[in-house]
Amino acid sequence: MEEKTYPYLYLDATYLKVRWSARVTTMALLVCVGVDEEGFREVLAVVEVAGTEMGAAYASLLRGLIDRGLRGVRLVVSDDHEGIKAAVAGELPGAQWQRCVVHFEHNVLSSVPASEMSEVDEDLKAVFDVRREKTARTLAEEFVELYGKRFPKAVSVFEAGIWDALTYLSFPGSHHPRLRTTNMLECLFKEIKRRTRVVGVFPNETSASTLATEIALRSSEEWVLRRYLTMDVLQTAEKPNPQLSRH
Repeated sequence: MEEKTYPYLYLDATYLKVRWSARVTTMALLVCVGVDEEGFREVLAVVEVAGTEMGAAYASLLRGLIDRGLRGVRLVVSDDHEGIKAAVAGELPGAQWQRCVVHFEHNVLSSVPASEMSEVDEDLKAVFDVRREKTARTLAEEFVELYGKRFPKAVSVFEAGIWDALTYLSFPGSHHPRLRTTNMLECLFKEIKRRTRVVGVFPNETSASTLATEIALRSSEEWVLRRYLTMDVLQTAEKPNPQLSRH
């Protein structure tokens, strides 16, 4: 990777079954996709991880990309993973972090009875359907007031994570739909799973990593045919505030 600016990064992991000695185990593959200054997506890294040291692996992944020329990261989008957050803070101190809204909504709704879920989900989604921080803040406060007594556990999850889920509001409105979630990575993982399903259990980590990386890079080659985001609005905008006000 030549030295290049990637304002947006997406980080997540997918898992494949591999054979280790006489038993079958699960291997994690960390994947990083970047959106460059011209608005095109690119798979920047696919890293095989052994063991449970995911936080250290994410930090190592980012350090490796920086050593290879990664520059200008302004936002990292991922699920709520302590290892990712620590890695971003340590290796990309100038970047903000966006918690995937889809995962966040699932976390909140997991504490709501099924019979009430539709109502709560509608009001929850409304918070993320606006472009302005002031409006989102008002809707968030209304959500807490409306459901605080009925579903205290769900509202506790909501209050703990809502501002990390609204980081995207610091960026151009036209980018919001693609900055709110890791859906783009989920689609990539779905393709990897579809293509590797015929293998079932891989004979070793190397074979799993090699095939998954090949599939990811083929997707990356196809992405260059279509611009993912129009970046002019980001290039002409002021750099976002370090974080939304939490009070």
